[in-house]
Amino acid sequence: MKLIERNLYLQKLLNVVGTPDIKVITGIRRSGKSKLMDEFISQIQKINKNANCIHINLNLKKFQHLQNSEELYAYANSNFDQNKDNLLLIDEIQMCKNFEKTINSLHEEERFDIYLTGSNAFLLSSDLATLFGGRVFEIPIFPFSFVEYVKYYSFHDKPEEAFDSYVTQGGMSGSYLYKNPEDARQYLTGIVRTTVTKDIVDKYRIENENLLNMIVDFLMDNIGSQTSIRNVANSLTSNTYKTNDKTCGSYIDYLCKSFLFYPIKRYDIKGKKYLETDKKYYLADIGLRYAILGTKNADYGHIYENIVALELLRRGYEVYIGNLYDKEIDFVAIKNGSNTYFQVSDDISRPETFNREIRPLLSVKDAYPKILLARTKHEESQYEGIKIIDIAQWLLE
Repeated sequence: MKLIERNLYLQKLLNVVGTPDIKVITGIRRSGKSKLMDEFISQIQKINKNANCIHINLNLKKFQHLQNSEELYAYANSNFDQNKDNLLLIDEIQMCKNFEKTINSLHEEERFDIYLTGSNAFLLSSDLATLFGGRVFEIPIFPFSFVEYVKYYSFHDKPEEAFDSYVTQGGMSGSYLYKNPEDARQYLTGIVRTTVTKDIVDKYRIENENLLNMIVDFLMDNIGSQTSIRNVANSLTSNTYKTNDKTCGSYIDYLCKSFLFYPIKRYDIKGKKYLETDKKYYLADIGLRYAILGTKNADYGHIYENIVALELLRRGYEVYIGNLYDKEIDFVAIKNGSNTYFQVSDDISRPETFNREIRPLLSVKDAYPKILLARTKHEESQYEGIKIIDIAQWLLE
């Protein structure tokens, strides 16, 4: 498999070398957590000749004897070198029974700089503080960005062509190995169904897996739409099939904890307060939607929204849906106390569409940057202080 350096995440890891926290790489299945660990070890060995990298991959047969906490502790201890900088790096940590006891003990001893990856079923963001007493630095990893996709396929001089294929193929790089599109779709479908089964059904002892899959399909079909739990329950309830708000709410929460979907809250721009109701849910990678639903209801405006939402999260923004009186702004992105407002559209070539999309941004009277992203295929322009940028060019910034 062709590998590219994932510099964004690699730099995040390098920035926290030597800090006292337990570093945990999280993200959807098959997003490259173990490959990132390999890259990180390679970089550490280049820049620190005194590094002692103790790398354990519990998926490998040669490390299967470490799948209990006592053996894992003994192995780490026997490989410790007091004259070196000791890094303990463990892949698939959940395969060790009672792993948290060993990791917490090793962390207390302050002899190792600790890095972990593992199944989402055992290393959910919400569980990390409980497992490790809050002494955790989380490095969230996402599927390939458009920049990484272009780099992988060497599409540097064909951004428009690259974007069209990225929109359907997505960023799950494991699917790139399949020459037949149907085989690639089968691979992506397997990621979704394995996430449902292993990260949710088994962990939470879900009895109604069919309902969970129905909710997955519903959220995929409605990316970019405000979603109330009650509406989901009502939409899935029929004369022969019934569910309720509580069950649907729990199942959606599980889907988000497994990194399959990302919930985005609403933000009242005038009142400067966060609103809990009617969130939007965006998929971890748009390629998964095509794998499950095909081209059904391919609303490109909402699909582009999904791509932009994940890109803003990659770039380290807090992301919200903006509400101003009766108008909605697709995203309020906040970083270092500064806001940037984004509106996302498919085609703004018609005056009525352009006016509809620009109006919410014009209604915001503060001085923060305002950007309209669309499929313009032109150089950046401005309208009354609002930047109008081709979405493919913005993704490449």
